[in-house]
Formats: sequence, C-alpha cells, structure tokens
Amino acid sequence: MITVNGEPLAWKDGMTVADILKIRNYIFRMLVVQVDGTLIKRGTYDKAVVPDGAHVEVIHMISGG
Repeated sequence: MITVNGEPLAWKDGMTVADILKIRNYIFRMLVVQVDGTLIKRGTYDKAVVPDGAHVEVIHMISGG
C-alpha cells in the first residue's frame, strides 16, 4: 500500500509514477511529483519505480496573476 496526496492506493510490483498518474487521472501538464520527499524529474515518470509503503505527493502548478 502507498499513499498519494494522503490517500491510500493499492501498490503493485513495478509500479511507476506514470502508473500512479494514470490511475488517479492526473492529466494536467504542470505537475511536481515527490516520492518519499525526493523530487522526480518530469520525463522520467515512466521509469521512476515507486516502492511499497511510499508517500507520494502530486502537486498541480498553477500560475495566475
């Protein structure tokens, strides 16, 4: 089991950040993702494996004025 933005999500072996974004339907282009406090670079989401028990934070970056 992992947590994504404080909510539980069933974990599977080999799960990546890209998998999590797809499961949670995060489609906004400007995202910041951290796994256990480590920033995951955009463009590596499909290779960034998330371990069981991880705490994942997905933040939508919004600009305005």
